[in-house]
Parts: sequence; C-alpha cells; structure tokens
Amino acid sequence: MSKKRGLAFYLSIYRKILVQDLKSKMSYRADFIISTFGMILTNLAGFVTFLILFHNFPEINGWDYYHMLFLYGFSLIALTPVQCLFDNNWNLRFQVTSGDFIKYCFRPINVFFYFMSEVFDIKGLGQLAFGIGTLVYAWHHIGIEVTFVSIVMLILYLITASLFMIALMNFAAATCFWIRNSGYVMVIMFRFKDFAKYPASIFNTVFKFIFTFIIPIAFVAYYPSLIVLTPDSIPILTWLAPLLGLVYFYLSYKFWMLGVRKYDFTGS
Repeated sequence: MSKKRGLAFYLSIYRKILVQDLKSKMSYRADFIISTFGMILTNLAGFVTFLILFHNFPEINGWDYYHMLFLYGFSLIALTPVQCLFDNNWNLRFQVTSGDFIKYCFRPINVFFYFMSEVFDIKGLGQLAFGIGTLVYAWHHIGIEVTFVSIVMLILYLITASLFMIALMNFAAATCFWIRNSGYVMVIMFRFKDFAKYPASIFNTVFKFIFTFIIPIAFVAYYPSLIVLTPDSIPILTWLAPLLGLVYFYLSYKFWMLGVRKYDFTGS
C-alpha cells in the first residue's frame, strides 16, 4: 500500500514527469507537427460538415448553424483533457496483458496517477485551439453577452463536461482487467464522443435516455452548454451536472482501482 500524499507532492511529481515526456516527444518534431496538423484537419472536417448541412437545412429541431457550432466547439474543448491527460488509458490493456503493469504497483504513489501521468498527448492542444476558436466564433454570432459570471460558468461546466468523458474512458479501459480482448470496448466508447456534438433533443426518447443516464454522452456538451446558451431556462440536469460529473468520475476511478487490486493480487 502506498502512503497518502498531498496535492503539492503530486503536482511536483507530475511536473517532473511531464517535462521528461515533452522532451521525449519534441525530439521527434516532424511527428508532432504532422499529428497536430492531422488533428486540426479532422476537426476542420466537422466544421465543414456543419456548413454543408446547414446550407441545405436552416435549423435542426430548433438548433441553427451557430448554436450547433457552439456545441461543437464546446465538445472539442471538453474532450481535450481526456485526449491530453488520460491518453495512456489506450495502453492499459497492453501493459496488463504483457505483465508490465506490475511495475506501477510497487511505487509509493497512487497507481492511477502514476500510470496516467506517464503520457501527455500534446497534439490534443491543437484540438483545444480549434475548439476555442469555434466556440468564440459561434458565441460572437449568437450574440451572447460576455460577463464575468458567464465566463466562470463556462469554465466550470467545461470542466464538468470533461469529467464525464474521462470517466467513460476510465470505465472502458479498466475492463481489460477482466476482459482479455477489451480493445473493442475502448473503441466503442470513444466513438460515442461523435454524438456529443449534437443536442440530445434531436434523438428519440430511447436514445436520449441512453445518452443521458446510461452512457452520458449528453453531459459532454449538450447539458453543460445550456448554462450559457439558455440562461433563462436552464434544465435541472444542467444544474446537477457538476455534482453528477464528480460522482461519475469518482466511480470510474474506484472501478479502475478495483481492477488494479484484482491484478495486483491474482494476476491477469
């Protein structure tokens, strides 16, 4: 068992690990430039898709071009933390299968923190920049008033939205402790992020329920974004989103650590 450490200790450790990881990545600058450019092109394709779609249809279930762009930009920003900070989840199943994961169990620090901190996907910053640009562009055209409160609420609910996507990937990644070929679980859950850029209100009752309460993709952008988009008629699920995000993330962390204990004591 590792000793309990304070926040300052983990921030210090993370800074040192991050610096080493970035030095390693920047030694392959061509790979970084190409991958970042590819990330921007991928997100640009989504932007163009909306442009073509709304050229033919003025609105979708009450959502016009700029409101949909706002949701798209919001989702890109919210997805950045899982891309940058938790990308090592994709390697978890390989580490578990090969047996290399055992090394994380013998360090005197939190296993989850140690494992996640080893990888920082810097190309996700390109996604962040594109998301911010898209959101600001849409914000301006919608005509939302910029106030201190609106900015604070935006930041709070972007963090909230990120917690839901991080939790989804934690749950999916941790299945490798019980399922040998768990890669498909990760891929399926990650693919669900494509639905985050659409308002839950366009789905039928069954899918809206699934995306709200079972696989909460609607909380990655739709419900959190309403705090800014519809300040006069905010639904109860939007108000509850920060608390639900914390709970969902905590449960995913406990599930991930449950897998660690299973691996630690019985092997995998």
